[in-house]
Amino acid sequence: MRIGENIVASFHYTLKNDAGEVLDSSQGREPLAYLHGVGNIVEGLEKAMEGRGVGDKFSVSVAPEEGYGVHHEQLTQQVPREAFQGVEQLEVGMHFQASGEQGVMEVRVTAIEGDVVTVDGNHPLAGETLHFDIEVTDTRAATAEETAHGHVHGPGGHHHD
Repeated sequence: MRIGENIVASFHYTLKNDAGEVLDSSQGREPLAYLHGVGNIVEGLEKAMEGRGVGDKFSVSVAPEEGYGVHHEQLTQQVPREAFQGVEQLEVGMHFQASGEQGVMEVRVTAIEGDVVTVDGNHPLAGETLHFDIEVTDTRAATAEETAHGHVHGPGGHHHD
């Protein structure tokens, strides 16, 4: 069965940056399962998965525009330390929800200099070309419930309580 709309595909992956550093991998874990055609994975990878089948191994590079987006400078801001009241140990890498013109968004602390904290609302991989090594391990037709919900249920997917 080939990967296409309303197909659940499972795959192992290794994600690297331009320097060849491994950023994420499914090795040693269960394969990642996703519902094709509904944007459950980055656009460029989903396009590369189209038409693939079990046993296919391939590499693909995904440009920022089809990955986690380009880096937008306006999403990086410096705010006073006092904006983090109640946070005793503020550290670089911490994530917070912030209210802005576009509503609530997640930001991460990227620098702390004295009483000035730099936060970034971009995805940590925004602006990066993503290099994937992929091995397709399974394909199956999505259930009606998965299609209705827009995601995979069960092993490798979403679990409802």
